Amino acid sequence: MIGLRASAQTSRAIIKQTWRGLAPVVSAPARPSVACMATKPDKLDKSTPEDVWKTILNAEEYRVLRQKGTEPAGTGDYMKSNSDGTYTCAGCGAPLYKSEHKFDSGCGWPAFYDEIPGAVERHEDNEYGMRRVEITCKNCGGHLGHVFENEGFPTPTNIRHCVNSVSVKFKAPTTN
Repeated sequence: MIGLRASAQTSRAIIKQTWRGLAPVVSAPARPSVACMATKPDKLDKSTPEDVWKTILNAEEYRVLRQKGTEPAGTGDYMKSNSDGTYTCAGCGAPLYKSEHKFDSGCGWPAFYDEIPGAVERHEDNEYGMRRVEITCKNCGGHLGHVFENEGFPTPTNIRHCVNSVSVKFKAPTTN
């Protein structure tokens, strides 16, 4: 009988400690978690926190758009694409490029000789001992790639926007 009483007392002590440890969790007010979001927020821009970007972008999109990565040459979905439409930011959906400005540069990434006015920002990029100009989405700041000038391509602007395919999504024109 003494053994059962000791076991019961031990069990009650364990339960009491467990409940004491859980009390703050149980009594804390519920707060929605970013990780529980089922859909993208209505507004994605430069003020969007990184933890939100991590939940809505896949790993490769996050690496390129948010961490300024580069996809391997020749691997992107849009390198050879020549359909009519608009290329939008893969992060926020802002229109960036028209398909009529796309050309084959042979560099391994989609190339455009012009952007939609006001859609792309340029930033000096001196990483890796090179002097380049980075291009980002003006709306959300997502890294798109780099822009190069005077390379001799037969385009109206003599400019090449070298864009990571993973940084953009293609949107075909809607028909009425």
